[in-house]
Amino acid sequence: MQFFRKIKKTAAVLLSAAAFGLFGTAGYYSLRLPESVTVGSTGSVQFAQYPELRCIGSVSEARESSDKATLSLFGAIPVKSVSVHREEPPTLIAGGEPFGVKLLMEGVMVTATGKVDCAGDDVCPAELAGVEVGDIIRLADDVHLNSNSDLQQVISDSGGQDVTLSLTRGGAELTACLHPVYSESAGTWRGGMWVRDSIAGIGTMTYINKSTGEFAGLGHPVCDSDTGEIIPIQSGEAVPVEITGARKGVTGKAGELRGRFTRSPMMGVLDRNCESGIYGRLSGDALAELADGAEEYPLGYRQEITTGEVQVCATVSGSVPRKYTAEIESIDLSGADSAKNMVIHITDPDLLVETGGIVQGMSGSPIIQDGKLIGAVTHVFVSDPTRGYAIFAEKMLNDE
Repeated sequence: MQFFRKIKKTAAVLLSAAAFGLFGTAGYYSLRLPESVTVGSTGSVQFAQYPELRCIGSVSEARESSDKATLSLFGAIPVKSVSVHREEPPTLIAGGEPFGVKLLMEGVMVTATGKVDCAGDDVCPAELAGVEVGDIIRLADDVHLNSNSDLQQVISDSGGQDVTLSLTRGGAELTACLHPVYSESAGTWRGGMWVRDSIAGIGTMTYINKSTGEFAGLGHPVCDSDTGEIIPIQSGEAVPVEITGARKGVTGKAGELRGRFTRSPMMGVLDRNCESGIYGRLSGDALAELADGAEEYPLGYRQEITTGEVQVCATVSGSVPRKYTAEIESIDLSGADSAKNMVIHITDPDLLVETGGIVQGMSGSPIIQDGKLIGAVTHVFVSDPTRGYAIFAEKMLNDE
């Protein structure tokens, strides 16, 4: 009798362990898989990174614009249900060309505050008014601000009277009452703050839509160097750039591309700056030049991507891109971080000699795998410049 009780107890332990294993398996995939995927109208739901997963049911043969799919381990153990959207992948020109970014802000951004010398008593009107670093000031006494000089003019003309500021902070609209003070050293009225109204830099184009002229680059937002805040743009220009060289990246210090804006006509306008990159539209001449002989690739959806060899299109000298070899080391299919979906490792000996790996200015460099445009380089690891993050091209396209 005792023998049978031992067998029963052992069986219960094994069943519990098996159940725990199943739940653990489901949890493993649930955390790593996205909530939704996009496939072509006749495509099946398959994950290149997880070939052991199968789709239960007839969703792979459905023609509706959206559906649900249950993924299972080897077709036997359900692990997650995902939404399926059906859309033919667009064909895009892969970029790699450098371009200059010139942005005029929508309003002015507060980058610092400081005290004003006022009759021997140093005070900071901005801080007393509740103004904070990172605030975007759009109006001053109902005057629309487009530059630092616009704000200073309103403060100078105030004669010390209160100035009403309309500002944005973290997406919220706020009002502040600024009481300017007279600066003895400057001989004028001051608000005790420094603001920025424009920004310029170098980035790389990721893709171009040949039929519309729309393009995207960087793969991450343009942010203010002092505050880290995303720059809200009123208008912007994409201008031609010639890369003159590169400062190599080393452990502990990121490298950078060095270049100059050329005198050629602007390439196009920039109209959006968001988490997934910067977006705009090329002029007719720029589109014709960049599209002439350019390689086009179908978009690769996230579930089609796997670890392994890829090519990175980048320009580290002159203005014409070339392809370099690299490897994808890991993939976050859940897409929790919009600009850090993959970890990429540069392996090309030529690129390693020229730049040491990934450097500032390469952000936006398109990534090609199995003849598809799958992503763009976004960040470098300061501790290891041969490695960095990349974003899904699908993510960039969806955020247009």
